[in-house]
Amino acid sequence: MFNWFRKKKEALQFPDSAAAFAHACSIGYTPLIGGLVPALVEESGGLNRDGERTFLVSLAAPERPLQLWSCTLKGAPGYPEEGEFIGFRVVTIASDLPEPANLIGYIACRLEPRLVPGKGWAVAQNYTPENIKPDFRPM
Repeated sequence: MFNWFRKKKEALQFPDSAAAFAHACSIGYTPLIGGLVPALVEESGGLNRDGERTFLVSLAAPERPLQLWSCTLKGAPGYPEEGEFIGFRVVTIASDLPEPANLIGYIACRLEPRLVPGKGWAVAQNYTPENIKPDFRPM
């Protein structure tokens, strides 16, 4: 009822992708199945025969950034460049593999270096193909 008296929180704008990633690391994300984890593209691995582009990424994690190889999915409408701030979608966590290889997922989007309070990081470009169905979460 009294939400109109509360002061609106301003979005945090960062000068570049590296500063946004450093802030994401300070927040301490815990990778969860279906979650979007902020990451930074370190290097490109090229295009494989299935049409997926591979990248070495650093994921924002509680203790330290986790480096792992990830990819965009076949049919993705775009792909990131080195040094870009991205969102890594966790599909599953394999308990029989060592960390960080146990995080299985893909590069879902490019993120803007802007954190909106209560909503998360703003998405600049979506890399998820249209044939991938979004999760249905009933209320």
